[in-house]
Parts: sequence; C-alpha cells; structure tokens
Amino acid sequence: MDEKTLVNEYRRWLSFQQQAQLDREHRGAQQRLEASKVSATRMTEAYRSMASKGASDGASYRTLFLREHGDTALACEGWLWVRRVLAEGGSTRVRATLLITFTLEEGRIEPGRHPVEKVSLEIFDQLNIDRGMSSVARVDRIDSHRDTRFITLLDAVRGDLRRHMQ
Repeated sequence: MDEKTLVNEYRRWLSFQQQAQLDREHRGAQQRLEASKVSATRMTEAYRSMASKGASDGASYRTLFLREHGDTALACEGWLWVRRVLAEGGSTRVRATLLITFTLEEGRIEPGRHPVEKVSLEIFDQLNIDRGMSSVARVDRIDSHRDTRFITLLDAVRGDLRRHMQ
C-alpha cells in the first residue's frame, strides 16, 4: 500500500470513529431529554435565550442532529446561531443559521469551507406511547425532511463564528 493510500484510509477510519462517537453522544443526549421530560415550552425558552445571546454576543451553540440516509439516520455536528423564535398559532418556529462541522461523507469540516445554511426548525411535544404516554420536546428541521432531532447544547458556546454566520 502506498503512502497516499495509507493516509487516505487512516483519515477515513478517523471519520468513522468520529461518526460512532457522535452517534453515541446524540443517543445519550436524547435519552437524557426523554428522562427529564422537557416540554416544548421549556425548549422554546431555551431557544429564546440562545437568540438573545446570539443577538448581543454573537453566540453560536453546538448542535447535534440526525440526517437521513435511506433507512439509516446518522448524527451530524454543527454550530447553530439562533436569529429568531416565532410562536404563532400553536406552532413555534426557530429561524437560525447552521454551520455544519461534521458529516460522515465530508468528515471534519473547517468553518468557512462550505457556506452556512439558513434553517427553519419547529419545536413541538412528541408523544411517546412506548413509555406510558409521556411526552418530550422535539426539534426538527421543517425546510429539509432529511434533518431531524436537533439537540442544541447550551453549555457549548462559541462567539468566534460570527463572520461565518453572516
């Protein structure tokens, strides 16, 4: 095996390792959300706080989400700059800018390498029949059917991505 092929295989292996770690992290965060029974109202308050910090400090928050690939959903990582939270007619929508930093196809993506995406998310309560009729807040992208189950981490914040988010 030549040196270039060896390095490419190693990078590919690292991407698969990162993918497995993100899948575990997303699954764990989803389980913690379900166990704490966070409501859509509480989730909306959190996103409003993110929007406020985003406007005043340029804060972007680490987010994990699932991207559908046929019959499989793989975790992706990015940074979300929340611009606005709109609550109208019993529906809560979030307008944000998403800077994707990891997908299995691309591997690690440096900020600025790809353009950011303007996204619209919806916050709603999902009924879990499997767990005795409990509900948990869920955040899905409504302008793309492939991206679902956004989990935005309030304790992972960056203020240095503002130039990429414009």
